[in-house]
Amino acid sequence: MADIIAVLILLVLIGCAVGYIIKAKKSGVKCIGCPAGGTCPGSGNMPKKKLDGRVIGRKTMKISGMTCAHCAMNVTQMLNQIDGVRADVNFSSGKAKISYDRKVEDDVLKNAVEKIGYHVISIS
Repeated sequence: MADIIAVLILLVLIGCAVGYIIKAKKSGVKCIGCPAGGTCPGSGNMPKKKLDGRVIGRKTMKISGMTCAHCAMNVTQMLNQIDGVRADVNFSSGKAKISYDRKVEDDVLKNAVEKIGYHVISIS
């Protein structure tokens, strides 16, 4: 009898989860489970930041803790707030490609990302 009750509870939970996903997709949500409720601009395309001067260098930052496009958008916005830095962040690879038109210390980049709750594994 207990097994039947456990199976019924499991079926109800699975049914509710599937119903939630179907309802979210029908309403146009692109990022299910997103902290912004699926309406984040990170689920679309963000305009690229323009640098003032020519690019003098590039760095790749390995980041852990990003789980969705909203995370990547947050990291992109944080890095792009730094003068002379343009970032392109991909949450699935866990990497940020950073271009810069002036000297920028690795600590400045690392602190910007870790300030919003992600962990920088490496910068190369």
